[in-house]
Amino acid sequence: MAEDSKDSLPHSSNSTERPRPEFHRVLLKISGEGLAGPEGFGIGGAALAHVADELRPVHAMGVQIGIVVGGGNILRGEKFARETHITEATAHYMGMLATVMNALALQETLEAEGMPTRVLSSIHIASVCEPYIRRRAIRHLEKGRIVVLAAGTGRPYVTTDTAAALSAVEIQADALIKATQVDGVYSADPKLDPNARFYERLSYDRVINERLKVMDLSAVDLCQRNGVRIHVLDLHKRGNLAKLVSGEVVGTTISRQGDPGAGI
Repeated sequence: MAEDSKDSLPHSSNSTERPRPEFHRVLLKISGEGLAGPEGFGIGGAALAHVADELRPVHAMGVQIGIVVGGGNILRGEKFARETHITEATAHYMGMLATVMNALALQETLEAEGMPTRVLSSIHIASVCEPYIRRRAIRHLEKGRIVVLAAGTGRPYVTTDTAAALSAVEIQADALIKATQVDGVYSADPKLDPNARFYERLSYDRVINERLKVMDLSAVDLCQRNGVRIHVLDLHKRGNLAKLVSGEVVGTTISRQGDPGAGI
């Protein structure tokens, strides 16, 4: 895994043809479900190919991309501990190893599509990936490599949402993009409540105070304290990620300014 320059981001001979990105560096959070097969479990080839298709135009714009992956498509530590005699701490570590499996699958898929990628894990597994070191992660990003951050924070009882927020702050990302199964944040589950209101813009405080189901409140609080804007969008709608990075309004934006109509 030498830091050679041959897989660095290539320079186009006519860079004016590239759309001008809104962001220089982003942290994308993908849940394990976003990589699942058709049964909602395991790792699906079609799901991996879709993620690669969405990342390709963003990478081509020259945007530096970090990714935090979940592991719920393989194992959820808290649920697994409830159903077995395995202690919750151990079950959480098993869930972290599931994220490493997802990260390796994503790495192979992205590189097969011509996007140089490195997996950095908070749990040291030297045979298959690099250990997470902040400066190393940033150096890979600067060289145009997509960086997949695996194993959460490396400690139990902490979700990958919080790991994503922490990573976004550490690598100084312009935005944290949470790719979900719906097209943004609603006042209730839109699949269950036809009157659920869609929010185009929200403040951090409103998300926290109203306990809106976006991501862990500790993750939202961390982004608020460090001024990291959060974008929530539908992972499955083609072109969403490129549109957002190009400056279009996509999904829900969570920031200090929030929703002007809400008086916050």
